[in-house]
Amino acid sequence: MKTVLIIVSVLLIAIVLLQSGKAEGASSIVTGGNSDLFKNRKERGGELFVTYLTGILGVIFFVLCIIL
Repeated sequence: MKTVLIIVSVLLIAIVLLQSGKAEGASSIVTGGNSDLFKNRKERGGELFVTYLTGILGVIFFVLCIIL
């Protein structure tokens, strides 16, 4: 069971690192920037798959942690 938790953890870390950033940059986060630029942007194809996979792996991770 611990081996499965380690595998899910590594996969979750890798998939989070593969996600593209949704912010314009660090300076716009601090200063407020133009937040309307990406307001209507929808995920498609690979981005949508990565988002769903991240959610699924996150749920599996938390369930395994609670079980252990």
